[in-house]
Amino acid sequence: MNRLPNSFAVTLVKIIGFLGFVSIPVSLFAQDSLPLRTSIQGFIDKNELAGAVMLVATNNKILAVETNGWADIEKQKPMKADSVFWIASQSKPITAAALMLLVDEGRVSLDDPVEKFLPEFRGQMVIAEKDKDHILWRKPKHPITVRNILAHTSGLPFRSPIEVPTLDRLSLADRVRSYAMGGLDFEPDSKYQYSNEGINIAGRIIEVVSGKTFEAFLEDRLLRPLGMKDTSFWPTESQTNRIAKAYKPGPSNKGLVETKIEQLQYPLGNRTERTAMPAGGLFATAKDLARFYQMLLNKGMVDNQQLLSQASVAALVQKQTPPNLRDNYGLGFSVGPNHFGHGGAYSTNSSADSKSGLILVWLVQHAGFPGEGGKSHDAFRKEAQLLFGPDKK
Repeated sequence: MNRLPNSFAVTLVKIIGFLGFVSIPVSLFAQDSLPLRTSIQGFIDKNELAGAVMLVATNNKILAVETNGWADIEKQKPMKADSVFWIASQSKPITAAALMLLVDEGRVSLDDPVEKFLPEFRGQMVIAEKDKDHILWRKPKHPITVRNILAHTSGLPFRSPIEVPTLDRLSLADRVRSYAMGGLDFEPDSKYQYSNEGINIAGRIIEVVSGKTFEAFLEDRLLRPLGMKDTSFWPTESQTNRIAKAYKPGPSNKGLVETKIEQLQYPLGNRTERTAMPAGGLFATAKDLARFYQMLLNKGMVDNQQLLSQASVAALVQKQTPPNLRDNYGLGFSVGPNHFGHGGAYSTNSSADSKSGLILVWLVQHAGFPGEGGKSHDAFRKEAQLLFGPDKK
């Protein structure tokens, strides 16, 4: 049976109760957080947003997990709290945290040159001159470091030419080898340039140092201890059935049309044809992401165990880009005064505020929005602050 989005369901319950047909407490629907759902209702009604999962938490408690709209518009399948999403570049801070486990063990240092672990990067050159007719290369002032690849200050481009049409076709080792064969766009530490290549290199360093595949290390050392049971590069059949459909703006930027995740190969659960992508390959749920952020707000503690050192957590969430650069990036995180987080290619977003103590997770599956749909995230954030901000505690 088709089910209306939650905001309609709550309204219907109120009407039924008012007419005296049956007595159902509205509190059953978490009335206190009802405004989270209603804050995005207009975007859904206008077909500018398919649906969303919205989570608000503190370091030790989930305050609200609300849904509205559809995981599948055509089938009128409602969005659910356990809907699964491709979180894309939200994978980056998770990969960075995994590498920091090796930093804690003294097996990797942030100031180590990448070539210490991956010899193929020895002798990598930087562009000195470039125009349509020639490129002149020269030796950089210093080789790229682990800190550079995690903070996007290495000079590496976004991706390699071999990562077309999809990002997950070749092995991690082969992809990283292709990065070494290319050059640097600028001197390390002189600029900020967002780079999938750098984060994928971090994943490859994990493989070389640990002796495990990146996905095995991630599962054993981070995902399982955190209880992130729905986070994977390869969704199981059960998880695939919970993946929210992806949408993009229709013709003339009106309405929504279903689309595939163009950066990935299908079927998504195929471990033979698809490989792990540290920079953007993970699928996850809102509650799984909340667990990751709770660990960070708790300074690396998980269930009374120190999973990640306080020093490593501080390094992740503090500015690592040079002081002379306006860009604010930590290690795998976008950072700012008292907050850190990351977005994803299909419009997902998650963040934590160390001052207010609030974690916000916004999961949608959109390759762009028609009309005013892009404002739906801001509507959620604004309502979450009004409901659960510091003055409400």
